[in-house]
Amino acid sequence: MTTEDLLDCDDLGAALRENRALRPARAYRIRFAQGNLNFRDLEVADPIPLGRQILSAADCDPHDGFSLFAILPAGEFEDIRLDEPFDLRAHGAERFVAFETDRDYKFTLDDRQLEWGKPAIGGAALYALSGVSEGQAIFLEVRGGEDQLIEPEDLVDLNEPGIEHFTTAPRPSKTYEIIVNSRPREVEDPNVTFEQIVQLAFPGTHDANVIFSMTYRHAASKPHAGELAAGGTVDVKKKGTVFNVTRTVQS
Repeated sequence: MTTEDLLDCDDLGAALRENRALRPARAYRIRFAQGNLNFRDLEVADPIPLGRQILSAADCDPHDGFSLFAILPAGEFEDIRLDEPFDLRAHGAERFVAFETDRDYKFTLDDRQLEWGKPAIGGAALYALSGVSEGQAIFLEVRGGEDQLIEPEDLVDLNEPGIEHFTTAPRPSKTYEIIVNSRPREVEDPNVTFEQIVQLAFPGTHDANVIFSMTYRHAASKPHAGELAAGGTVDVKKKGTVFNVTRTVQS
């Protein structure tokens, strides 16, 4: 094969999706991100580049202390040393990420141990790494407490003692469970009104001769317990805020 027969560029991602080998080409397109998971196209001339060649192609000076990782198909991070060849044809990895740091931070995601090059990781990066489907969410395990729901806009500190453990599970309902006159009820907003609770306690009541009084406890807002008057509001907890409503008929 002559140089005239070479493709200008072959795309590693396309080769993986088409389940074919890389074709002989003058360049090979991979996906690269620096310091985050915002990947961009990057071309390297060698199908078995050294770590420093990938960094140089991305205009990252290898002398600046970058750590380079390949993201394998299952989501694990594989460390690539500067003078280590990485065979694009064999690993099945099209995404590479570099961090300018001298330390790697370990965490687990559904029992897979991963490494991150910064002392914090964004929720969006965790969701991208996990590949969770709609209706699923990521949680940070809290020893001895309730696991913390991680949203895409959240930032998690990986610099705390120990290794952070993340799991995926069905996303919890966005409703709030309250107790009204000893009966469980659900509301969609944590801020509830006096009138809203009255209708939950006595549906359809609109008699002008009826006066309602209300007490509450275990509220999220302060005070956590007290009386609620007409026109008033209170913030409820995710589960367990209690309301007692009584009605008096005026003669």
